[in-house]
Amino acid sequence: MKKILVLTVSDSASRGERVDVSGPLIAEILKQKAPELSTSIELRIVSDEIDEIKNALILAVDSEYFDLILTTGGTGASPRDFCPEATASVFDREMPGIAEFLRYIGGKHTPFAYLSRAKSGIRKQTLIVNFPGNPKAIRESLEPALPLFAHCLSMLASVKEHTS
Repeated sequence: MKKILVLTVSDSASRGERVDVSGPLIAEILKQKAPELSTSIELRIVSDEIDEIKNALILAVDSEYFDLILTTGGTGASPRDFCPEATASVFDREMPGIAEFLRYIGGKHTPFAYLSRAKSGIRKQTLIVNFPGNPKAIRESLEPALPLFAHCLSMLASVKEHTS
């Protein structure tokens, strides 16, 4: 069973000023397109504060043992977009190809995808990937990336088995 956390990074959603659409959309796509990955999905929201994002990620990996964490939001050029910096600070190893792939897929639909500063990497045995907060961008890029996630999670699970 894979445990997945979808972490929405949004000041306004964390304050209850707007409804989070992106997190539930990611969960729905996972359930529909990758049921083998999405046996347990939890949704959370944090504000776009570096320490809050870092703490949420560290807790999810180190204490709650999620296999996959997909963040959404906070990856653009806005002065309040801190998700890539916070996420990268918790990685043991970066997996830049995944973020590059997401930009490439998004770039097929709009050149604005290349403005994303999203990161991807591994902390312990957990894959962490930043997604944009835009629902259209999520719809365009999440499904093509699912085979990458499945393969990486399989590799990480085999490492877990050898170290247990």
